[in-house]
Amino acid sequence: MNVFAIVNPLSGAGADPGVAAQRVALLTERFVAEGIRGAVHLTERPRHAIDLARAAIASGASVVIAWGGDGTINEVASVVAGSGRALGVIPAGSGNGFARELGLPCDPHAAVDVILRGRDTLIDVGELDGRAFFNIAGIGVDAVIAERFNNRAMGRRGMGPYVAIGLREAFRYRALRYRIVLDDGDEVHSSALLIAFANGREYGNGIRLAAHARMDDGKLEAVIVEDRHPLARLWSSRHLITGTAQRAARITLRSIERAEVYSDGPIQYHLDGETGLAARHVNVCIHPKRLRMRVAST
Repeated sequence: MNVFAIVNPLSGAGADPGVAAQRVALLTERFVAEGIRGAVHLTERPRHAIDLARAAIASGASVVIAWGGDGTINEVASVVAGSGRALGVIPAGSGNGFARELGLPCDPHAAVDVILRGRDTLIDVGELDGRAFFNIAGIGVDAVIAERFNNRAMGRRGMGPYVAIGLREAFRYRALRYRIVLDDGDEVHSSALLIAFANGREYGNGIRLAAHARMDDGKLEAVIVEDRHPLARLWSSRHLITGTAQRAARITLRSIERAEVYSDGPIQYHLDGETGLAARHVNVCIHPKRLRMRVAST
């Protein structure tokens, strides 16, 4: 086994400056103990994980490890997808929705055990505006929340700040008017609070958006939430905690393979929490079984 590890030294590290050295030492010691050819590289700047993942593929690595949050995982997985190489994940983010969906442990030692002794499975890859996502992509209020959250200093993240930002945006966010064309030709015209495309079920921390989403069924779950009064926004958000979004009022749920979203203004979106901006139109589609994932054997 030839392993190439990409480690984000900031994800989940808080203000501890020793985390990077600890993560490198853990991986290096495990590789030596297992007699495995392994290299460990730290990310040094935004999107550096993409460059490192390309180097991993060029080096002939059979397994590429991403140690970090959903953003780091997204960058590495975007390169690994379609390469035939396996992706191993050591989750260290604020929500870890992707890892939770695949049943991957958050304890680093246990996660390394899965990478070294687990099995491979193929999962689907979503695409929005030409960029890959692996868990959930969203347009609207959750993209704004993601942008506000990402702009916080690394030591000031976590569930508490995420909830605080969400409460603030519940009163401040102004919905745009959208035209959404689903793959069966059905059109939805909506002043949408949220338009999401879910490959996995939850954002993270148990906040579940699409209870019926599966990462290997060749489908995305489209979730369109019509805007409502700020107090009604807060009341409806309880369904995210209970995993019952399908019971909320004025919500459209549809299993799809592709979609198009149009708006009269710029479209702000996120892909697994990483934000982007499109002019007035985005395409969405699913690529079945495109990413090889290392998961637990049992």
